[in-house]
Amino acid sequence: MHATVLFGHGSRDPLWRQPIDTIAQRMRELNPDGHVRCAFLELTTPDLPSVAAELTGIGVQRLTIVPMFLGVGRHAREDLPVLVKDLQATYPALQIELRPSVGEDPRVIQMLAQLSLDEV
Repeated sequence: MHATVLFGHGSRDPLWRQPIDTIAQRMRELNPDGHVRCAFLELTTPDLPSVAAELTGIGVQRLTIVPMFLGVGRHAREDLPVLVKDLQATYPALQIELRPSVGEDPRVIQMLAQLSLDEV
């Protein structure tokens, strides 16, 4: 079984997570049999270890983590790989794929550029 985790920074503002939750919901609509969760580095729950525990508890064997960062700062470069390494040590049978941050995807760059040019 496979699952995808959308991973964000987190914020004290509860409305901050709404776009990530909306993407997760849309993914569920597109693939009703898929397992999609959101996890956050700090200030917002759940965190990545909690989500991994939940998913492995329901039988997930493959996990794709999608960093929901436009820029690749310290969190994406340093903190997230350490979290993934810790998860791999905790769940050695779990296959984990850490994708590049969404802001590095040429399709996202193209879409944002086009949206910025579009008249409202």
